[in-house]
Amino acid sequence: MDEQTDDKGIVVGVDGSAASVAALRWAARQARALDVPVVAVHAWEPAAEPAPYAPASARLSVAERRERAAEALAGTVSAAFGPQAGPGVRAVLAEGPAARVLLRQAQGAVLLALGRRAHGRWELPAVGAVGRECLRHARVPVVTVPVTEGSVPRPRMAGTPALTGSGAT
Repeated sequence: MDEQTDDKGIVVGVDGSAASVAALRWAARQARALDVPVVAVHAWEPAAEPAPYAPASARLSVAERRERAAEALAGTVSAAFGPQAGPGVRAVLAEGPAARVLLRQAQGAVLLALGRRAHGRWELPAVGAVGRECLRHARVPVVTVPVTEGSVPRPRMAGTPALTGSGAT
């Protein structure tokens, strides 16, 4: 998994949510039509700490956090495409705040795709904080791909609890 890529295509924010699986699937269809690669990007931060009152077992080392992030990325790609993603899909694990990582990775890309819940309160699009930052600052088109509850299974790794989203959706 690369830190940064020079192959431009469709960059997809991946956070382990069903919405990011939907965004990956949508991006793959678009990428085939445009004959460009799909770059699935998962951002992770080594400094993320649990609450001070969390048990010591919840405190992970930097290596453990990176490994969990890699598992989340691999699990999401696998949930979207099965065990073989194909040569047109690359997974990128990058360290840093999600919005900053996605904006950097999307420089020169065809577009940036992000998943989102179908609707939020009052039937407005449910775009999280990371998505809002990307919409505000991206220099490429940004597509938000909706997912309805239950339409896409949440990615899971064997022996681990369900993943939680990082807010990229």
